[in-house]
Amino acid sequence: MGTPSISSLLPVLRLWFPILKRIVSAQSSVQCFSGRVAYLWHQRTERGATIEYASEVFRRIGTQLVEDRKAAILKEASEKHLHGIGRKDLQGRDLLTQLIRANMAQDVPESQRLSDEDVIGQIPTFLLAGHETTSTSSTWALYSLSRYPKVQQKLREELLSIPSDTPTMEELSALPYLDAVITETLRLHSPVPMLTRSASKDDVIPVSEPFTDRHGKVQSEIRIAKGNKIIVPIMAMHRSREIWGEDAMEFKPERWQQPPEAISAIPGVWGHLLTFIGGPRACIGYRFSIIELKAILFTLVRAFEFEFAVPVDDIISKTAPLGRPSLLSEPEKGYQLPLILKPYKAT
Repeated sequence: MGTPSISSLLPVLRLWFPILKRIVSAQSSVQCFSGRVAYLWHQRTERGATIEYASEVFRRIGTQLVEDRKAAILKEASEKHLHGIGRKDLQGRDLLTQLIRANMAQDVPESQRLSDEDVIGQIPTFLLAGHETTSTSSTWALYSLSRYPKVQQKLREELLSIPSDTPTMEELSALPYLDAVITETLRLHSPVPMLTRSASKDDVIPVSEPFTDRHGKVQSEIRIAKGNKIIVPIMAMHRSREIWGEDAMEFKPERWQQPPEAISAIPGVWGHLLTFIGGPRACIGYRFSIIELKAILFTLVRAFEFEFAVPVDDIISKTAPLGRPSLLSEPEKGYQLPLILKPYKAT
């Protein structure tokens, strides 16, 4: 019992990814209105029906996966002649087995266990959570490396200093320029450019220094009423010259060797950025996302050289709701980033 085989997940992947593509397209086209018409959109449209179908597929296959894992855990416990299952008694590297094992452990309080229904509901998260934002970040990283060949070469030299094609997480985390390239990518090309929040109660937001409002009155705080909509301008903060300096719009990984002091005021959960937000609702998977990005770039940049297949001025960012590259000359083809890949050969 361990990591599930790829073949056991193929039914889920074959059914889900075509559906996911349609869902993302649907979400993009109605994002601005989804808060008000989400229910009708979900219930009355063809894409809403697609989401219902996808949920049913996940429920059916997820139920089978949970039952299979439970049976495997009980079988192993029986073979080991265990009288009751403890958290340390059974091994299994995949997330689903870990979760089910914890639920079945007798030394885990009932209040800390999940129902089978809750476990099944987590399976889409295990498979798909963060795939869109991570893939978008990878795309913008390749865009930046293609636009700045010297940065690409410097990064490649650092990556090639690792003798293994399969580095450990610790080895990836010990590469400073790789970390700087990813941090700068997430600053300049944050996948989610802005967020909205609704105030659950009346509150007061402190400000670092007084400001003059649109009525000409000096304010030293911002009063928020319950129900007010609040916009968190992630991209604007990440590109602010007041915070990052006059070169805020430039891709410069070297800035992270001595980052400006002003960024200490940004309350992000990672890297003094709001890419993963902050506070109790910050992205819980940001560490996984960062190491995933590092692994992707490690593999690609060591193996290939990248350059644009179209003029750089033809590439723009379109946001709906994620900021992704598109071509001015081919708007009808949707999101794309045409690149030329050449196998890297050391000289």
